[in-house]
Amino acid sequence: MTIRALVVDDQALVRAGFRMILEAEPDIHVVGEAADGREAIELAERAQPDVILMDIRMPELDGVEATARITAADDPPRVLILTTFDLDEYVFAALRAGASGFLLKDTPAEDLVAAVRVVASGDALLAPSVTRRVIEEFATSAPTDRAPVIDLSALTEREREVLVLMARGLSNAEIAGELYLGETTVKTHVGRVLMKLQLRDRVQAVVLAYESGLVRPGQ
Repeated sequence: MTIRALVVDDQALVRAGFRMILEAEPDIHVVGEAADGREAIELAERAQPDVILMDIRMPELDGVEATARITAADDPPRVLILTTFDLDEYVFAALRAGASGFLLKDTPAEDLVAAVRVVASGDALLAPSVTRRVIEEFATSAPTDRAPVIDLSALTEREREVLVLMARGLSNAEIAGELYLGETTVKTHVGRVLMKLQLRDRVQAVVLAYESGLVRPGQ
């Protein structure tokens, strides 16, 4: 299957670099480039990409608002945020807006390509080097006094345990070790959590776990 990618950045040189990296791969086709959020929204509708590489700071319309509008559509593409700063406040806003993950702009080419494939396959991606720091930062900025926005009663006790550990930044392998389960079993639990709560991916699960009060900062 060919992955259709859209590159969004206000710098032409950056767009050209990403295009060159992606088009060198036999399974990735760049269907367009956009210089700002407004162009990104129009192109996303017209070119029907699977994955959008979205710069976060742009004129006209920034990557956060563009992400929110794009992911609000039916069957939206996955959005992978590109940022220069690993703890950029905009990153947290973009994750809330529906992004499936983020990468630093200086990520090695092979990691960028791998990230596009991960996100296209339906998984979520946070740059491994900063995942826990991002979640900690996100957690401290998330409201903790709101009522749950989604009913968690559909989850079994085991599924709630898995959701809590996902929200703390553990990988499937780490969750398996924590709960003394097989990794395949954990993957099944994760899939059921996402399905029952109608969540797109792990990023949304993290957001929900903190915003619903299931997990609180410092726990």
